[in-house]
Amino acid sequence: MREPSHSTAGAPRGGEAAARVPFVDAHIHLWDLERLRYSWLMPPFADDGPNGSVAAIARTFTIADYRAQAARWNMVGAVHVDAGADPAQALDETRWLEAVTDADGLPTAIVAFAPLDDPQIERLLEAQAAHPHVRGIRQIVNWHPDPRRSYQPHDLTQSPAWQAGFARLARHGLSFDLQCYPGQMPGLATLIARHPDVTVVLNHLGMPVLSDPDGLAQWRAGVRRLAALPNVAIKLSGLGFVDRHWTDTLVRPLLAEAIDLFGPARCLIASDTPTDTLFAPFDRCLDVLAAATAAFSEDERRAMWGRNADRLYRLGLGPRLDTII
Repeated sequence: MREPSHSTAGAPRGGEAAARVPFVDAHIHLWDLERLRYSWLMPPFADDGPNGSVAAIARTFTIADYRAQAARWNMVGAVHVDAGADPAQALDETRWLEAVTDADGLPTAIVAFAPLDDPQIERLLEAQAAHPHVRGIRQIVNWHPDPRRSYQPHDLTQSPAWQAGFARLARHGLSFDLQCYPGQMPGLATLIARHPDVTVVLNHLGMPVLSDPDGLAQWRAGVRRLAALPNVAIKLSGLGFVDRHWTDTLVRPLLAEAIDLFGPARCLIASDTPTDTLFAPFDRCLDVLAAATAAFSEDERRAMWGRNADRLYRLGLGPRLDTII
């Protein structure tokens, strides 16, 4: 395994040091339950789905709420990723987020929703890409043989229509945020390799399913396949999807492996708030990410905490990420 660089001798380490590094949160969600429909945030709430019960976060979450959660950190930007609004309201969500950005300055960029298997996908991508802060698309594609884990009734990534929609992203200058399970990664790696002009950002550490008999080995093999592709990056986030009761001891080796495979130049720190606050407070999630990146050089930490998101999502933050700490 690659050893972290120690080229910045005597530099501050740990959570408090990371809290001063310019931070671009690469994955947040906002929602207004009075404005848009989010079926997954509506009762009745059950505990047997992929996230467990979401009752604790089933309330409007605004940019002011996000700023309050992130107050301890030197947050200079944030990327909003589709929050599961009714698909028919995907453009309404984007318009609302654009208005939020106009009023507040955040989110800095938007990863919008579009169903890549839709016969009208060209029109839908064109409409999303026309918005000034839209940089990419996410369509959650997690499929697992256990229906309690699946977000989709079948594996969309095997569909020729979905693959054709993926191929259309580049012509609109859009990246793709990939939320999948490890069992889908080999086929996705083949598809992504055919489209090197599409930037792909793997969400939530690749979502290992550790309860599967070969879950850890399957995650390692799948993430390794994706990491071999230079147009793929990974978000160090979503620790609650690894285990709802995650511990530092459980997740630190997985974070280390992900950084080793992708390298600091293709890793992005993200909170996944408020979803991940179902499993742990905001600061605890970032503290373990700070500990996992503490031994790297200052340049490497700045890359993971902000510069990589700035580059991949074309945020234009530039000098704001070069603040001296």
